[in-house]
Formats: sequence, structure tokens, C-alpha cells
Amino acid sequence: MRMPIGRRATAGGGLGLTGILVVVGIAWLMGINPLALLGQLDGGSFQQPQFDRQTAQSAANDETAQFVSVVLADTENTWSTIFEQNGASYPEPTLVLFSGSVSSACGYASAATGPFYCSADNKLYIDLSFYRELANQLNAPGDFAQAYVLAHEVGHHIQNVLGILPKFHRVRQSMSRTEANALSVRVELQADCYAGIWAHYAARQKGFVEEGDIDEALNAASRIGDDTLQKQTQGYVVPDSFNHGTSAQRARWFRTGFQSGDLNVCDTFNAAQL
Repeated sequence: MRMPIGRRATAGGGLGLTGILVVVGIAWLMGINPLALLGQLDGGSFQQPQFDRQTAQSAANDETAQFVSVVLADTENTWSTIFEQNGASYPEPTLVLFSGSVSSACGYASAATGPFYCSADNKLYIDLSFYRELANQLNAPGDFAQAYVLAHEVGHHIQNVLGILPKFHRVRQSMSRTEANALSVRVELQADCYAGIWAHYAARQKGFVEEGDIDEALNAASRIGDDTLQKQTQGYVVPDSFNHGTSAQRARWFRTGFQSGDLNVCDTFNAAQL
């Protein structure tokens, strides 16, 4: 995957803002990082993504940090274009790179938490060591695998921008753990679908997506499915405890977004099959 600076993703037509809101109205229970359910946290020129300067300063010269910066900038161009074409503005999230642990508006998190999005402060939190774990322990190497992880968290930001997260936060208070997990799966699969939408437009840029990149993303999606992770850690699966979706589901919904580039196909809450 080569990252050309100075390119702007171009989004196709056919997705009206009204269409987005219809999806929101039908599937108003979309959008939250499942970590919250577990009680942990929950063309134009490239625009430089926003950073938490104090936290990210130590990683400013790190190659991975620079790569993440470029990917985030491209997601911002893609989503800004989609929103602008439909008469709306896209509020860009802030990226926070941390090492070891971090305090967010959603609570305290350690590196073991993994990447997450906090809807309370509109920030994406990533400990770059996760990418080494992704490649070495989860067998999902490649720069586009890393890009997929970031694009997935941006997908949660899109859900928040659409006004879904606050309502879900209220509703989940009356849910059982099993119910909350089941709903969380649908939320996570939608974020995977949104990540696929970004990849759809990234692939339309000359030289941006190379052969094998999408396979890297699909592999990453499958490697972090609940069933795969549970088999690796405990040797068996407990479907009622799933909160992200199976490997097959995660890969399927990323592919769905990638093939269509249309938010309306990402309605995981009314899908006949997950």
C-alpha cells in the first residue's frame, strides 16, 4: 500500500443525506465501541489530522505513527467528501497515540484494551504496540491490515456523528449482558462495513491500494473475530459472549462496504443475515 500525499478521495453519488438519516431512523440502536458494554470504556490537498500533541509527541518521528497519520488524513478526506456532497460537514476526530496506558473521557485504558474510540471526546486512541501484536501474535501483518484497524475506529466516529451513540448509551442501561453483547456485535459489524466504504474510495485513487491490500484487511478482520480469538485463548467459543462478531461476519461486512461504497448497505440492524 503506497500512501500518496496530496490526493483526495472521490466519493460517488447516489447517497443522499436523507438516505443516511432514514437508515439512522430505522436502525437507531447503532454505534458504540463494545468496550463500553464491558464496563472498560467504552481533488484537494491532504489535511493534516488532529493529534493530541502532548501524548503523541514522543511518537512523532516513528514510522508507524507517520503511516497512521496519512491513513487518518485519507479517511478524513473520504468522509468529508461524502458529507459535503450531501450538504453536511464532517467533524474530524482527534487521534491520540499512547504508550502503556492513557486516560480518556471514557475512562482509563491500558495497552491491553487495544485501539478504541471514545464518543465522549471524539478521539481515537491507539497504542502502536498493538500493530506489532496484530502482525506477530494474531498473524495479520501488512500496512493495510493496520489501516483497516484505524478505519474501523473511524467507523465508530461516523456512528457518533450520525447521533446514534448517545441514544444507545441510554438504552443499554436496561439491557442484560447477553442483550448488550448481541447489539454490540451489530454495532461492530457496521463499523467494519464503514471501514470497507473508506477502502472502496481509497482503491479508486491511482497507486493508493496495491495488489493484496484488501486481502490484508480481510485477513485482519477474520483474525480478530470473537470465535477465532476465543479459540486461541481458551480453546472453545461462547457465542453469548461475542461482542464484535465472528471472523466470517467481520470479513463479510468489510467486503460489503468495500464493494458498494454506500452507507445504506451497512444497516446491520435490519440485515437478514449477519
